[in-house]
Amino acid sequence: MDQPLPATEITALLGRGTQFDGKLHFQGRVRIDGTFKGEIKSDDTLIIGDGAEVNAEIDVATVIVRGGVVHGNVRAKTSIEIHAPGKLVGNIHSPSVFIDRGVEFQGSCRMDALDAPNAKPAAPKSAPSLPTAAAARTGQPSA
Repeated sequence: MDQPLPATEITALLGRGTQFDGKLHFQGRVRIDGTFKGEIKSDDTLIIGDGAEVNAEIDVATVIVRGGVVHGNVRAKTSIEIHAPGKLVGNIHSPSVFIDRGVEFQGSCRMDALDAPNAKPAAPKSAPSLPTAAAARTGQPSA
């Protein structure tokens, strides 16, 4: 029977100087320090290391950008963390987002559950009418 992996153990590493084009599907924690182009999917954690260059559509549970450059949209079921000197160009969607000071982020950010229905935002409620200055002076209610 397989033993569960410790939460901090890296199960795969794409090291500096390596290049990969294609689709990456994984279990556990994967760290990329090299160059990756394509698609990344998982129900676990992806770590983008310092010096990494990632051009990918990313759909995982947790993304931790420790440095490097990410081009592409990122969807994370649990959280997205971007630490300096990281750079992310693309849209991000996750219920929890952390962006460190010194990070370069270009794109839009959506913070809600990924499986939330695409409901239209509620129309703003009108504010209760306040008495006009004249009514306040006379003690009469405003119309």
